[in-house]
Amino acid sequence: MDRIILFDGICNLCNNSVQFIIKRDTIGFFKFTSLQSETGQALLKKYGLNKDLNSFVLLENGKAYVKSSAALRVCSKLGSAWPILSILRFLPPFSRDFLYDIVAKNRYKWFGKKESCMLPLPEWKERFLE
Repeated sequence: MDRIILFDGICNLCNNSVQFIIKRDTIGFFKFTSLQSETGQALLKKYGLNKDLNSFVLLENGKAYVKSSAALRVCSKLGSAWPILSILRFLPPFSRDFLYDIVAKNRYKWFGKKESCMLPLPEWKERFLE
């Protein structure tokens, strides 16, 4: 079963996060597509999510997770000590998402953005949906 991460393809923070995940997801649990892509837009529609969603999204087991819930579920599958962060899932989402929303709202200002979506390295191409 594929776990699909939808990310903002022009956001530098989001692109760096994808690269961070790929390097630590040595088993290849996750596939990726940008929110701006046709595939990303079709998946948002399929899961009843707003096409202008301003969030990191994880699709897993027929469910869509957004914001900190998505990020913490991803952490639980990464190598090293990252799964420890998944304990934060027990905090109420409104408290976890408060900081997430601040970063999301300011991500272009703080981290910059690209003119077009990131192109994956050749060795990562099979991890990206078109």
